Amino acid sequence: MSEELKKTDIKKIAGRGCLVVAGILFLLFLCRYNQIKKESLYDTEGRTFAKAEVTDILQDNETKDGIYIGRQLVKLKVTSGKWKGKTMEADSSSAYLYGAHCKKGSRVIALISEANGSFSASVYSVDREMQVYLIIAIFLLTLIIIGGKQGLASVIGLAFTAICILFLFLPMIYKGHSPILAAVIVVILTTIVTMYLVGGASGKTAVAIAGTVLGVLISALFALIFCKMTDISGYNVSAIESLIYVRDQTGIEVGQLLFAGILIASLGAVMDVAMSISSTIEEISYQNPELGIKGLFFSGMRVGKDMMGTMSNTLILAFAGGSINTLVFIYAYNYEYLQMINMFDIGIEIIQGVASSMGVILTVPICSFLSACIQGKQKKTLTKEK
Repeated sequence: MSEELKKTDIKKIAGRGCLVVAGILFLLFLCRYNQIKKESLYDTEGRTFAKAEVTDILQDNETKDGIYIGRQLVKLKVTSGKWKGKTMEADSSSAYLYGAHCKKGSRVIALISEANGSFSASVYSVDREMQVYLIIAIFLLTLIIIGGKQGLASVIGLAFTAICILFLFLPMIYKGHSPILAAVIVVILTTIVTMYLVGGASGKTAVAIAGTVLGVLISALFALIFCKMTDISGYNVSAIESLIYVRDQTGIEVGQLLFAGILIASLGAVMDVAMSISSTIEEISYQNPELGIKGLFFSGMRVGKDMMGTMSNTLILAFAGGSINTLVFIYAYNYEYLQMINMFDIGIEIIQGVASSMGVILTVPICSFLSACIQGKQKKTLTKEK
């Protein structure tokens, strides 16, 4: 028994060593792959962003009624970058998207422009960098405290997913590769790593990986079919004029971005369903060894039916939440039915929600079948060995 345990420990250590080496090689590859010279889409010469602190309000824009009109004139002390330590005057707008209503001691981001030896400054926004990192830290710590080892594995999986999107998916698109191909590669990589971290090397994990990849590809297929049916393409999205300008300067295939987005957006929900179904069938098989492949399949389907409604509802609500501004706009302006139902924005949101939900729904029978077959075969093998 001790020799078997030693062999098992050696295998685990060797497996983890291989994973560490693979991870290092992958990071080295990403470092090299991200050595990209980006095209300048607009002139930023002489312009820089820096952290600053408001030391004085030279001219306020608040009326007696508490309304902000026009701009503030403030004095800033720059605390980072080339101009660190320098004091300068700056304008600050009280607009919703840019500027900030400053008070003495406020920490802000300053936009400093330099030309012909002179410079001008304006307040770009409130400095919220530390608050953003604090929010992320609270989330990650909560995940680790509540989830323990599984929570830590989830954090590592999240980090890997973020790395793949930022340093693989986006550079691939920028270099002119197909966004759909880039999304498929990211989906496969993140699925394999996340599932392995959560479930380890097992039949359950293999089923979850296969079910997730197939479910996401099914979502993309339905999205393509629905877009053909409704005569909607990736060129009917909002801000397409800006995207076309980017395409002309860089070669990015903007027409495929819609479908690539659906692949990535559906990944989380499909992954959740796939792992839940495969884990459930494994547990049922363990608790009830007499249950055959057919019984395990229908057990998985019964569990999956409960998940279909909640996960599909989650996806539909997520897409609806993302387009809430459009819905409010439509409601407030009282659009006619024929006008609303034929809008590109509405059609795209419906296609995204339905296509992703189709991927979730069809993942249930796929994972149930694969998991039932694997668990059933494993029991037959164990019975023969006995």
